[in-house]
Amino acid sequence: MISACTKNFEDINTNPSAYGAATFDPNYTLTTAQLTYTGSIDFAYDTWRGNLIYSSTMMQGLSTVVSYWAGDKYLLNEGYTAAYWGSTTVGAYVEQVKPIVDIVEFTKGVPKYNNVRQVARLWKALIFERITDLYGDAPYSEAGQGYYTGNLAPKYDKQQAIYTDLLKEVEEATNALDVNGDKVTGDAIYKGDINKWKRFGNTLLLRIAMRLTKVDENTAKAYAQKVIGKTMISNDDNAFVKHDVSGARVTQNRNSQVLAGDGGQENYYVKWSQTFINKLKTANDPRLGKVAVTGLFLDENSKAQNPNYSADPLVQKGMPNGKDLSGIAGRDVRQDASYTTFPAYSSPNPAMIKKDGVTFILTYAESELLLAEAAQRWAIGGSAANHYASGLSAGITFLSQYDASLAISGTVADAYAAANPYIAANGLEMINTQYWLHTCTMLDFYETWSNWRRSGFPALTPVVYPGNATNGTIPRRFPYPVEEAAKNNANYKAASSAVPGGDNLTGRVWWDK
Repeated sequence: MISACTKNFEDINTNPSAYGAATFDPNYTLTTAQLTYTGSIDFAYDTWRGNLIYSSTMMQGLSTVVSYWAGDKYLLNEGYTAAYWGSTTVGAYVEQVKPIVDIVEFTKGVPKYNNVRQVARLWKALIFERITDLYGDAPYSEAGQGYYTGNLAPKYDKQQAIYTDLLKEVEEATNALDVNGDKVTGDAIYKGDINKWKRFGNTLLLRIAMRLTKVDENTAKAYAQKVIGKTMISNDDNAFVKHDVSGARVTQNRNSQVLAGDGGQENYYVKWSQTFINKLKTANDPRLGKVAVTGLFLDENSKAQNPNYSADPLVQKGMPNGKDLSGIAGRDVRQDASYTTFPAYSSPNPAMIKKDGVTFILTYAESELLLAEAAQRWAIGGSAANHYASGLSAGITFLSQYDASLAISGTVADAYAAANPYIAANGLEMINTQYWLHTCTMLDFYETWSNWRRSGFPALTPVVYPGNATNGTIPRRFPYPVEEAAKNNANYKAASSAVPGGDNLTGRVWWDK
């Protein structure tokens, strides 16, 4: 009896559904990392604070009179600027870095997961590009390694070193993708299409390289040259996450949770900026009649959308940045010449902020505009005018991926591009102004801010608000989280003291000369 009862004891008493080294499938974790890149599962914690409260308003894509939206007035809220970095429960390091590092570590030397590994390396680079763009030097080489090394106080790598490694990682991972290899079943972006991942990788490599134009032009040019002919070829290659409502806040679109007013009165008091709307209106841009509506929310105490809102381009009106409801002359938006009622200011089209809508990650229009800049700067990769026209047209037609109601035909887009041709003498300004418009309509204001800091275009007029933290200049980076002083003090102190211009909103990251 003893012999019989102990035979195969280990197999019989092993939970077949438990995770372990033998049962772990990195595809599931990849899905998690892709979802959390769009924002925290904790009520869009980082999206609300980093992408919207700060980045969108500093870049004059959106405007608001909501008092706690500190970015609109260049005020410092240390909790909000720290939100993207995060804490022990929310933010990029715990929700994005940890799962993606798990995949990369687990799949080392495991041939059956080659493609999953390479996609994870690309996604890891995407994650860290944004982190370092927002903060500068940051934990990178040792980040997310605590389980494997026991190091819970990772060093802050220099941004130059991070960018050097990002270029290496993205190039190697893209080249190592195998169309005949393992199926990437946990891929929420391309459903395992390896050819699309290759084009994604080369487009990401181009974006990373072009970030260096002010600080290391030779490297930027060299990597731009490498990807010519290998980047995204149409809007069909656009990378985005399609959300759903089945998981409530965990799976819903992050931007929608905020802009639809789930947490406050953002639905009523957050509008397209006057700068953004005027740019579209002055250029007679066909996007104006799709991305902006008036009369969407009629009552500040209601979240109900008015089905009879107006998308008429002629009535669209942006709200000026840097205003409030203080009643003080020169500050209160209700005393501004543009003011009639709040519903008369333009809101994002409700089709852009559906809870089951999409979050755009990387697009063909971005790729073409960056290729146009490479052609303008270095005469490589073909015609700057052709790339510019393609990028402009794609930045118009991609809107249909939000919702069919936002579709603008290729004929209309191409005609608009032809009527507004590229002028080499103003090339860099034209390219990067379109990049600004496109990333604003993507609602990826992190990228809007990064490219504006890199290029200097468009030339935005800063707001002047009493008590601002930047002496009336547009912020250049987020300060390090003060929590780091308690959790990782020595490394935090060294990084904080090394920030050019100081560890504050006016300090600069390495590539932002």
